[in-house]
Amino acid sequence: MRLLTSTILIALFLCGAALVCGCIASDDTAVEKDPILVYCGAGMRIPMEETGIAFQEKTGIPVTYNFAGSGHLLAQMELTKKGDVYLPGASMDFDEAKAKGFIAEEAILAYHIPVIVTPKGNPAGIESLEDLAKPGVKLVLGDPEAMPLGKLANQIFTKAGIKDAASKNVIGRRTTANELVTDIMLGQADGSIIWEELYNPETMEIIKIPNELNVIKTVPVGSLTFSKQPDVAVAFIEFMKADDGGKAIFAKHGFVIYPNDKYEN
Repeated sequence: MRLLTSTILIALFLCGAALVCGCIASDDTAVEKDPILVYCGAGMRIPMEETGIAFQEKTGIPVTYNFAGSGHLLAQMELTKKGDVYLPGASMDFDEAKAKGFIAEEAILAYHIPVIVTPKGNPAGIESLEDLAKPGVKLVLGDPEAMPLGKLANQIFTKAGIKDAASKNVIGRRTTANELVTDIMLGQADGSIIWEELYNPETMEIIKIPNELNVIKTVPVGSLTFSKQPDVAVAFIEFMKADDGGKAIFAKHGFVIYPNDKYEN
């Protein structure tokens, strides 16, 4: 009886030790698989969500996102000093983040090309930049304080010599590119300036802006200096810039991939 009791006690001890070890191993795995936080311009939600899924399938590491206007994201990062990767809508907010010392590793993924869009059927008959300055044309544009498209629209109008006249036609300013898309789809305005990859031929018409009048930007991505998982953040950037990774996904969603001779200068 004593031998049987001792055997049972030893078995129970070994099982308990195995459970403890199992818990420790499980905890270690959980630490290794902590999600990374990516601050991302709202206009890139669709390709980036797909990229996050592909990255997790490859590495087992989940990706969580904070989608908003690039300027708002920069303000949040500055306030919280949390997160792992920054992917704004254009390089100007990225450059500001670099100036603040927030960016460690970086890469360029694609181009952001502004275009004019109108509701399907183009009821206002817009055919060029100059038409955006005609009296009575209703425009919705990005908020220059919140998103790159707002700043770029002002720069494009200035290059075309129509800034004052076009500004008088603005009936609303939006903080994300997706809001501009929705306004045009619903016919809330006659025209807007959005990124080319957001154009939907089923609900919009598109008017290309000549390169000499356009302000074309690159799409940068960078790891954050205050990341708690810098190695994982860099791995995510490497996946983003891989031809069979993030670049392939972005190309599938209509982005012009960097570099490209047409837009090199």
